[in-house]
Amino acid sequence: MSSFSSLVHNENIKIYRRIRTWIMLFLLVVLSILMPVLIYVTSEPQYRPGMWNSFQMTLSAMFFLNTIFTVVIASDAVAGEFSWGTIKLLLIRPWSRSKILLSKYVAMVLFSILTTVLLAVCAFGASRILFPTEGASTLVGSWSQGTYSLLDIGCRYIELFLTAAIAFMVSSVFRASGLAIGLSLFIMFAKDVFTAIFSPERYEWAKYLLFTHMNLSSYLVSDQGPGGVTLGFSIAVLAIYYAVFLLLSWVVFSRRDVAG
Repeated sequence: MSSFSSLVHNENIKIYRRIRTWIMLFLLVVLSILMPVLIYVTSEPQYRPGMWNSFQMTLSAMFFLNTIFTVVIASDAVAGEFSWGTIKLLLIRPWSRSKILLSKYVAMVLFSILTTVLLAVCAFGASRILFPTEGASTLVGSWSQGTYSLLDIGCRYIELFLTAAIAFMVSSVFRASGLAIGLSLFIMFAKDVFTAIFSPERYEWAKYLLFTHMNLSSYLVSDQGPGGVTLGFSIAVLAIYYAVFLLLSWVVFSRRDVAG
């Protein structure tokens, strides 16, 4: 296990030694703080939202940026090795290809967790300072506003997690970071359009599409999802797609000939 830890450590070094990584982290922190400030200065005192509402608005805006940054890291994980010609040096070392690929994936996941925590902490801190706490009122149903916000972060992170898995898979299969970034961002912005066109309410088979289940936040206000499916069904569909993405990444990376 120590050898695998060293592999993950090596991948983390590759991520955090690059200037772009620190620029992304800096932008995420600064913008997560500036968003509540912008809400504060552009709203009249009597119409200013409470702390949790400000926090939710900041999350909604900044999680897109968080996803984009994670996709950039995921897209470069494998494709970058081929672009820089370092893949041969990596594969001649006494580690299996499976461990090498897994270490890259774990490092990417750790980055996504770091950025999510930074976003949540900065957004909450700025909102807590600038806006009053609403008290014990509930947002929806029996959820307190704090609980709802935590669950919403979890739902948004699952969507980020799946999008990053797609980027990682494309990076591994096609060795093209640009394609991985472009396809992942296209899915991120166009999934709602596809869900509207191929609605599970009209097409039974649409219940099995990935896009239909990526936004789990709807289950925070309802027991039923698109087409009347349950939360368990949505999680099962997402898990199957996730397993397929990682399996494709592993099969292609394990069998790819890099001698040429």
